[in-house]
Amino acid sequence: MRRSGVLLPIASIPSKYGIGTFSKECYEFVDFLKEAGQTLWQILPLGPTGYADSPYQSFSTFAGNPYFIDLEQLIEKGWLTEEECEASDYGDNERYIDYEKIYFSRFKILRTAYERSGIAEDPEFTAFCEENAAWLDDYALYMAVKNSFGGKSWTEWDTDIKMRQPQAMKAYQEKYAEEVTFYKFQQFCFSKQWFALKKYANEQGIRIVGDIPIYVAFDSADTWSAPQLFQLDQDNVPLGVAGCPPDAFSATGQLWGNPLYKWEYHKETGYEWWMRRIAHCYKLYDIVRIDHFRGFDEYYSIPYGDPTAENGHWEKGPGYEIFQVMKEKVGNKEVIAEDLGFLTPSVLKLVKKTGYPGMKVLLFAFDSREPSDYLPHNYLHNSVVYTGTHDNDTIEGWLESASRADVSFAMKYVGVKRRKDFRWALLRTALASTADTVVIPIQDYLGYNNEARINKPSTIGTNWKWRLCKGDIPKDLAEKMNMMVKLYGRKKR
Repeated sequence: MRRSGVLLPIASIPSKYGIGTFSKECYEFVDFLKEAGQTLWQILPLGPTGYADSPYQSFSTFAGNPYFIDLEQLIEKGWLTEEECEASDYGDNERYIDYEKIYFSRFKILRTAYERSGIAEDPEFTAFCEENAAWLDDYALYMAVKNSFGGKSWTEWDTDIKMRQPQAMKAYQEKYAEEVTFYKFQQFCFSKQWFALKKYANEQGIRIVGDIPIYVAFDSADTWSAPQLFQLDQDNVPLGVAGCPPDAFSATGQLWGNPLYKWEYHKETGYEWWMRRIAHCYKLYDIVRIDHFRGFDEYYSIPYGDPTAENGHWEKGPGYEIFQVMKEKVGNKEVIAEDLGFLTPSVLKLVKKTGYPGMKVLLFAFDSREPSDYLPHNYLHNSVVYTGTHDNDTIEGWLESASRADVSFAMKYVGVKRRKDFRWALLRTALASTADTVVIPIQDYLGYNNEARINKPSTIGTNWKWRLCKGDIPKDLAEKMNMMVKLYGRKKR
């Protein structure tokens, strides 16, 4: 089955009030995708963002980002007024998210909605809390306690609550009961709005592609509530942390800092926590892209406290066994394996054994110095091709930054002589390829340069901010996209 879709994070939707939400603009984007003949919408992880605003460093692997709650729906419920929502400062540039201003304004306005909602008396809310208690209780308490310590990481909390001593847990639950309920309220609103949007998308023939980051953040409810899952010492200090070794892109490697899994423990428990996590993802999404797939074969361990990733070493991961268990317990679900980067024979063997499609990024293909598996004539049918991902240049940005030799090779490959013709030729190359699935970032359809780039790995301060603005998508784009997916057999005529 040949199909195509568009990559656009929820945060980048042109909703009111400073950041993309599950607003009417989301529903309009679904309508656009349908009109454009697309069947997939790829979003990034939906979790609450922590360090550097990255959705890959979330405070919880189960919770949803409260920033995505549509305030206009809360206005309709009578919990907020339009004047209250507009009175907050969300920043003055609609093109880029101002996370600091969002942080200081959004929780204030959500608290107002919570206080007016009378949610504690709502049987639907009570049922939601009971159904999700396995993760929700710990997450809500974690956030309440974190606030009481001025936002500090749980490792800097008082020892009794840091180590979850029963008496301390009870005392904090009682002291911050109202705050705990407020965080549960946020998750209830998030869940209700997200599943309504997902249902609408599915009804329009659009399936949601979501992400499961391989690692959880160290400063997260997951690590605090279940330290036995991770490689921590008796004081819950990491023995090693995650990252990538030095390569051509980074002389000192990438130091992510996530705690590493204690894979022997997971194996002993039948990967119970992982199965709960994956099952939760398949409630949220229709297809799951597994981030850093390589880490299941081998993972890179960096000594805790090292300033760079240079002194790390490789350790064996769980291999195929975890996916075998997943197929038995969760079912034979659709997965995209993020198998980018340097791949050893054992990783390639693992991807092949799972049967999951790997990723092909067209902008990685055009190294004029050596042949590349990313060139379309090398694709297997069971592949997902991207022009680029959230982690690399847009097409126009690549044209501006790539070497002359690489650009020349790329233009010859797609058969154009003028730079201005390159972008659409590359889009056609992706759509015409033998790969079963194509996903293209909206920025590449719109011809935006690197000012629209989502993330530059190993940097902080400028990432995850870019947004669409109202009117950015031209009226004729859907028709043009529809024509191309029909032409290349990605939509029934």
